[in-house]
Amino acid sequence: MPIGCSGVIGRRVTKSTNAWADSFRYFQQIVQKTGPAAGASYTLIAAILIFGGLGYFADRHFDSAPRYLLIGLGIGLVVGFYEIAKVVFRKNG
Repeated sequence: MPIGCSGVIGRRVTKSTNAWADSFRYFQQIVQKTGPAAGASYTLIAAILIFGGLGYFADRHFDSAPRYLLIGLGIGLVVGFYEIAKVVFRKNG
C-alpha cells in the first residue's frame, strides 16, 4: 500500500506542476495581448491630466475661469481616444 500511495502522490505533483506551468504560460500570453490596450488607456489618463493641467494653469495665468481648462480637457480626450482607436483598429498582420 505505501508503494501505491507514493506513486499516486508522485503523479499528482507532476500533474500539478504542469498545471502551474501551463497557467503561467497562459497568463503571460494574456498579459502580452493586453499590453497595448493597457498602454493606450494610460495614455488617455495621462493626456487628460497633462492637457487639463496646462489648461488649469493657463486659466490662472490669464484669469479666464474655465475656458482653457475645458479646452485642455477636450484636447486630452481627443488625444487619448485617438491612441485607443489606434490600438483597437490596428490591423493584425
